[in-house]
Amino acid sequence: MDPLSLRLLPGHYAIARPNSWPTWLPTAGFVSVTRTAHEFSIVCEQHHIPEGVQAEPGWSLLELQGPFPFHLTGILDSILHPLAQAKIPIFALSTHDTDYVLVKTKDLPQTLATLTHQGHTIL
Repeated sequence: MDPLSLRLLPGHYAIARPNSWPTWLPTAGFVSVTRTAHEFSIVCEQHHIPEGVQAEPGWSLLELQGPFPFHLTGILDSILHPLAQAKIPIFALSTHDTDYVLVKTKDLPQTLATLTHQGHTIL
């Protein structure tokens, strides 16, 4: 896999797990909603999440600069493997066109150093 370009999105993000479909979902900015038979998971800027909703705040969001054709392989691995080797926890999301990786904001300097050392570009 060739080196990738990633863009650090502004803001501080959280991963929330509301008990039911949230009425507080933001209508702008980055929002990811996943619903399964067992849970809802919401990723958005942390200031949108109301008090009392189970959430893990303190994340920064990196966007891999796609779009990536579906037949490509190893895209996330080229990012996640070096971060795993550096013992940096992640939360990954995919959309139709690209992938996103959240890292704890406290780990952001080490994340950026690790990825640039691997040849990736941070925009």
